[in-house]
Amino acid sequence: MNLLKTKTSGEYLRTLRENAGYTLKHVSENIGVDISLLAKFERNERQPSKSIIKLFSIFFKCDERELLNQFLSDQIAYKIIDEEADISILKVAEEKVKYLKTIHNGKSN
Repeated sequence: MNLLKTKTSGEYLRTLRENAGYTLKHVSENIGVDISLLAKFERNERQPSKSIIKLFSIFFKCDERELLNQFLSDQIAYKIIDEEADISILKVAEEKVKYLKTIHNGKSN
């Protein structure tokens, strides 16, 4: 499922729910998450844990990795905005991730 990637994670989650024709109450009851917390996820006031993201992916029958990417990309975007950083920081971060993975993989051998 490839909803607009420019949506916030909360908008993405709301779109999943609304496209399925579910109310907040229905989703809340079926995944075991308080309705007020679910509403906060949709309004981008809170971020779900990985375990809750997994519950969403199972319930909505969507790719867990794509859903996780939605939430992680929000965190990165908000951090860049909060720090008033230039978007070029993403290239630096990409290189740093490659480097850190190399170090991590070297330690695990």
